Amino acid sequence: MKKLFSNLVMSAILALSISGHQAYAQSKSIVVSSTTSTEQSGLFNFILPIFKMKTGIEVKVVAVGTGQALDIGRRGDADVVFVHDKPAEEKFVEEGYSTKRYEVMYNDFVLIGPKSDPAKIGGSKDIQAALQKVAAAQAPFVSRGDKSGTHAAELRYWKGAGVSVSPSQAWYKETGSGMGPALNTASAMNGYILADRGTWISFKNRGDLTILVQGDPKLFNQYGVMLVNPAKYPHVKKAEGQAFIDWLISKNGQDVIASYKIDGEQLFFPNAKK
Repeated sequence: MKKLFSNLVMSAILALSISGHQAYAQSKSIVVSSTTSTEQSGLFNFILPIFKMKTGIEVKVVAVGTGQALDIGRRGDADVVFVHDKPAEEKFVEEGYSTKRYEVMYNDFVLIGPKSDPAKIGGSKDIQAALQKVAAAQAPFVSRGDKSGTHAAELRYWKGAGVSVSPSQAWYKETGSGMGPALNTASAMNGYILADRGTWISFKNRGDLTILVQGDPKLFNQYGVMLVNPAKYPHVKKAEGQAFIDWLISKNGQDVIASYKIDGEQLFFPNAKK
């Protein structure tokens, strides 16, 4: 009887082991390192369940600044990188960390500030001229300061404006945080800040802030996606990662991205090249 019971127990354990192994084998997932704007805008919450429903692949997102997201890819700690700093992305490919960059979508940056607008920049379509006025007025300016795509763009605009900025300047504050927390700081300080339009549209704690500068072609904000090179990191899930990229740039993926709206306003505009 004891032997029979022991055999039954062993059989049950073996069955559970096989079942668990099969369930593990059937579960598919990838890690995507991405910018905070794709997460904090709500885009991922909208598109990823649709992608999983179609493919069975779960996407685990690590949302950080673009610079950090690329570094995660460089370490081989992600399967896919989805960010918005084209020069840095092209360097990532040149260094051999990916073999191809795919354009996915775009929106634009906007310069946010208090409705009282002490720097008197409201209505301008010239981002560099506006920043010159902010610096001249020494009006509070909040920078992400996190090597993100938005931070990189902001520094390019300051450079184009001929203005040197530093945290040592009392009016210029670096938060070292994502877009949402940086916007919260700007709201609390009633300061100016550069933001991507997607996160701004989804941002609730606006206080006295409003869009003051938009429409400058230099504010164009392109997003790209790359598979981390499996030749460099063999553990990269090449098939699943490429399936995610292929879906993002497919008609279905592009239509899903375009359909993401808040209060009727579209946040991202697909522009994948076939």
